[in-house]
Amino acid sequence: MTRSALVVGATGIQGGAIARQLAEQGWAVHGLSRNPGAQPGVLPVAADLLDPAALATALQGIAPTHVLLTSWLRMATEAENIRVNAAMVRNLFDALRPAGSVRHAALVTGLKHYLGPFEAYGKGSLPQTPFREEQGRLEVDNFYYAQEDELFAAAGQDGFTWSVHRPHTVIGKAVGNAMNMGTTLAVYATICRETGRPFRFPGSAAQWNGLTDMTDARQLAAQVIWAAETPAARNEAFNIVNGDIFRWSWMWPRLAEWFGIAAEGFDGAPRPLEAQMQDDAPLWAGIAARHGLVEADIGRLASAWHTDADLGRPIEVVTDMSKSRRLGFTGYVATDQAFFDLFEELRADRLIP
Repeated sequence: MTRSALVVGATGIQGGAIARQLAEQGWAVHGLSRNPGAQPGVLPVAADLLDPAALATALQGIAPTHVLLTSWLRMATEAENIRVNAAMVRNLFDALRPAGSVRHAALVTGLKHYLGPFEAYGKGSLPQTPFREEQGRLEVDNFYYAQEDELFAAAGQDGFTWSVHRPHTVIGKAVGNAMNMGTTLAVYATICRETGRPFRFPGSAAQWNGLTDMTDARQLAAQVIWAAETPAARNEAFNIVNGDIFRWSWMWPRLAEWFGIAAEGFDGAPRPLEAQMQDDAPLWAGIAARHGLVEADIGRLASAWHTDADLGRPIEVVTDMSKSRRLGFTGYVATDQAFFDLFEELRADRLIP
């Protein structure tokens, strides 16, 4: 049968990488988002997952064999996160049900499965590191759990298989994304270079000195597609990181070197980027004008709050990938190279000078 995929959230860091790899591998790909852009090999579908009637209309005539779900919305409270994000998953499968075409669906969540939701992030009784899939859910409300429950219910009703994928912080390109450490650090480093400000590590002693890992969007995409095509990976949840571990005390100077600036390490006190960059919107607009960049709105490139949340954690975060390794997934990406590849892409696309 022809492999046809519907990538939900196709303009984001995760969905964009998945859609790109699927198209390169010869899949028929539809990319759903509220404001789809042009993507090679991807047929755009404009739809709002919170509008069931319009969603059903937008999906008429589309009969995907595989659904790859990467979309979510951040709300003011976790209760609202649960209500809204569960409804998005439920509405999607309700709209696809009449076609009866779905054979497999993948849901991308993340390590908040182990660390807790935004309101209780990194607090309370957490599982030991490295995080393993069998550690299960925390005893706290979490919109990731609500998304999973909607996926499981739809799979049971419609008879398709599923997989869940839990990346750590994702490195990849997307404009207007709510969680984007790689581009945030690129913007911050560019501002430091242009102004002479110190390139200060903004986070905690635990992150500066402890071990951690990250996820290249290309590595995530490769695992999602592998799980869709591997019978042994069906109806399973998987962690997904690059395969290396590092300390920010090692990584920070490497990032600085790429931008040709000096690195200033942890000095005993966190210096959040949200405070450091709070007045930088006019400055970035000026940099964009001088260098002919295509995006002058710093808010569409940098998500300082999210980078602060990751780099400011008071605990070590390391992820185990033994489960998918045992089943045959062998992907690997060096995290410093993932950053460098992203920076090159941002420069080539005139998003940074």
